[in-house]
Amino acid sequence: MATSEYVMIFCKIVGSLALLIYGMKIMSEALQKMAGSQLRHILAAMTTNRFTGMLTGTFVTCAVQSSSATTVMTVSFVNAGLLTLAQAISVIMGANIGTTLIAWIMSLGYNIDLTTVVFPAFFIGIILIYSKSKRYIGDFLFGIAFLFFALVLLSAAGKELDLEHNPDALNFFVSFDVHSHLSIIGFVLIGTVITSIVQSSAAVMAITILLCSTGVLPIYLGIALVLGENIGTTATANLAALGANTQARRAALAHLVFNVFGVIWVLCLFYPFVNFVCSLVGYNPDGTGYTPAQKAAFLPIVLAAFHTCFNVTNTIVLIWFIPQIEKFVCWIIKPRKGAGEEEEFRLRFIQAGIMKTPELSVLEAQKEVTSFGERIQRMFNMVRELLGEEDEQKFTKLFARIEKYEHISDNMEIEIARYLNDVSDAHLSDDTKGKIRSMLREISEIESIGDSCYNMARTISRKKKGKEEFTAQQNEKIHQMFELTDDALTQMNVLFSNPREMGNVNRSFNIENEINNYRNQLRTENINAVNSHQYDYAIGTLFMDIIQECEKLGDYVVNVVEARMGVRQIDEDEHTKKPSQTVNA
Repeated sequence: MATSEYVMIFCKIVGSLALLIYGMKIMSEALQKMAGSQLRHILAAMTTNRFTGMLTGTFVTCAVQSSSATTVMTVSFVNAGLLTLAQAISVIMGANIGTTLIAWIMSLGYNIDLTTVVFPAFFIGIILIYSKSKRYIGDFLFGIAFLFFALVLLSAAGKELDLEHNPDALNFFVSFDVHSHLSIIGFVLIGTVITSIVQSSAAVMAITILLCSTGVLPIYLGIALVLGENIGTTATANLAALGANTQARRAALAHLVFNVFGVIWVLCLFYPFVNFVCSLVGYNPDGTGYTPAQKAAFLPIVLAAFHTCFNVTNTIVLIWFIPQIEKFVCWIIKPRKGAGEEEEFRLRFIQAGIMKTPELSVLEAQKEVTSFGERIQRMFNMVRELLGEEDEQKFTKLFARIEKYEHISDNMEIEIARYLNDVSDAHLSDDTKGKIRSMLREISEIESIGDSCYNMARTISRKKKGKEEFTAQQNEKIHQMFELTDDALTQMNVLFSNPREMGNVNRSFNIENEINNYRNQLRTENINAVNSHQYDYAIGTLFMDIIQECEKLGDYVVNVVEARMGVRQIDEDEHTKKPSQTVNA
């Protein structure tokens, strides 16, 4: 065969692989869009123990046809505090099982002529894409059509390549001793490196099936590539976790540890295990006595069967050692210095999944709301620290932490609210229903406090970027306002941490009135200072933005207190009563 022919066939193979990866991407994204928020709910709700977590990971990965998508999703949930590390490890184990389905789809593509379904799928898919209600189904059909079409092209390119009659290719692979562990380990490393570079285990699996089905690659070496592909696929999650918190990075490392440990024990029992899998499908691993057509039919099935047996067996073995894996990754990855408590952002008291009793669930939710309030106060203290931070690098890191807190507060509000809504579906007493309504208002207002903190941080950042500086008097007044605001937050958390009947709301209302009065005073002083040219209008605007945001934050705190205590503050304008006066809600 001429060199130009080899080049053309090589281009066909590369193009087919690109089409396969693209088809997988479209299909996976379409399925994720069709599932929508249900995937998030499933992952968060069906992880009550290691076994349900594993089944959840398997189900979700089978649904979206991408273990990388499931793993990255899991890592992001850990980062947001919606899954614990132990829950994430069990989901990742299940994802490894779910991803084996694609190998069976590929083996189907090498044994059945798929051209009869590919082109109708393209036609139906393009019609559905232009339909608003069915466009995701159309995307899915396009994706799976691309996938099948790529398999057809790969199979055709493999036949054109005719490697089984190429002495150079045969001599190259024959040079490796298939009964040597060194050769096996070498191909495991090759599979790992290629998968890490390509970022697609499906593409490496397709190449492996192509080489094995043509008869040029011995099955032992092909299976070694599959083992390497299992390690290489963990690179996606580890890359996604680079900028995440400690728990998320631990979850990604757990994925790597799980697969590496699995490969190690399989390598120790390599030949007996491979022979066992081959016997299940009725294939002789020595490959003698088979025609090229028989090899083309058998070997894709053997590879798919090994992929499934390996991941299922590995999960069965290691699922009992999740606590040990958790301890190991925690020992390897230590919390970042100075990160403090934000590294443990997760729902601490609410256990997602099947409710216990509704009344007990409400108590758990109340604990979570209390924890939410404490975290928000820590966020505010970061804002106070940000104002006085002069170092550029430290300023940037601190602002990023505040931004992360804001995102996490959004997630916490959603998750606690979803939990409370689930609880409210049960038969509850009127008192419990009232508590749920109060808590829903509390978490909404606490999240608004987080927004105010973030807005102040952004204002301080604008000042920093604009090279503006507050005067000494302005800094002093801001710090005084910060003190009042921090007092308000402290009193709010005091009310959370004590029984409702022991709480004193008047302290909170008095602080709020102090904040309002001080805001009015500073607003007047600011106007006078700008008019008298003590400082320019721009710095005066930034100054008042912070002051006004503190006042808004104080309002949100009062709203939280009102919801918590079941009372309502009476304004001065209302019935001409004193500010501290309250009425029952």
